[in-house]
Amino acid sequence: MITPQFIGNDYEQVKTTGSPGHSWAEPPQALLHRLQGKVEQVLVGKGALIKQMLISMLAGGHVLLEDIPGVGKTMLAGAIARTVGGEFKRIQFTSDMLPADVTGGLVLDGRSGELQFRPGPIMANVVLADEINRTSPRTQSALLEAMEERRVTVEGKTRRLPVPFMLIATQNPLDFEGTNALPEAQMDRFMMRLSIGYPGIADEKRILEQYALGRRVEPERIRPVMAPQEWLQMQAEARQAHVHSSLLEYMVAVADATRRSPDIALGLSPRALRDWLRAAQAAAYIEGRGYVIPDDLLGTADSVLSHRLALRGRAGAGGRDASGLMASIVRSTPFPPEAGAVYNSRGRR
Repeated sequence: MITPQFIGNDYEQVKTTGSPGHSWAEPPQALLHRLQGKVEQVLVGKGALIKQMLISMLAGGHVLLEDIPGVGKTMLAGAIARTVGGEFKRIQFTSDMLPADVTGGLVLDGRSGELQFRPGPIMANVVLADEINRTSPRTQSALLEAMEERRVTVEGKTRRLPVPFMLIATQNPLDFEGTNALPEAQMDRFMMRLSIGYPGIADEKRILEQYALGRRVEPERIRPVMAPQEWLQMQAEARQAHVHSSLLEYMVAVADATRRSPDIALGLSPRALRDWLRAAQAAAYIEGRGYVIPDDLLGTADSVLSHRLALRGRAGAGGRDASGLMASIVRSTPFPPEAGAVYNSRGRR
């Protein structure tokens, strides 16, 4: 019997006995479509953004929502958390927080007189790290082990996080008062960085109408669409999507271009390519395909790759940003001829 289990820092298919495999009563893509519709009731008019969140969720990654206050970052994270079931915890980061406020720590039990571990809010399936850049770098670093290795070490003892696990962090722009930039090592652990942006005129009017009529759907009112075990099963199935060697060749060429660019001080890491691969597989899974096509890579490139670049001073001074530079590299790097042949053989064009 094959069921997905967590091993090390990855999800793998592991042979187990005594537990039946999950059989889908309906195509998982229909379940994902329903989940997206539920979240769109909360964040009106942001279907493309919500799809990127689902891709990260299926790929086993974490998401950083970076935008100005009031556009719905916390609402989006809460809605996603409640649609997938499992345990949800929120951490409101402040300047006086300590690492133990995140990971938990040892406390004295009044009855037994012994020290016992009290789990921190990081011990949940979905964790919202709200305004993560308003706390000190020391507290931010408490998340590094949890994000990459799905575990925390407290007082020399390592404890596993619940499975599945996803961190959704929000942060305000760095030019806002009281913010601290996330270190490069932590930025690289976020699979995606997304920005919500202002709603369109028609969508904003629709939101106001919902408030005026008392029909606004708050995240707390959303009921789960799937169970954590179904989420975990989807992750395992998404990672089985076939990726042609020519697409891998293209990904390596993109990474090499970022490392050789005179405008970039810090290019893409191998972890960035791993996340890009997982995101492309998840994008294919959402579309009901068992194979990755070039569009899956192109559609996830900006959200997965741009935040991992560090530009040289003259590039930033010239008005270029990481997103624009990354898009230029992705466009200018040609796909190998074999990628086009595979694309055509699938009947897409």
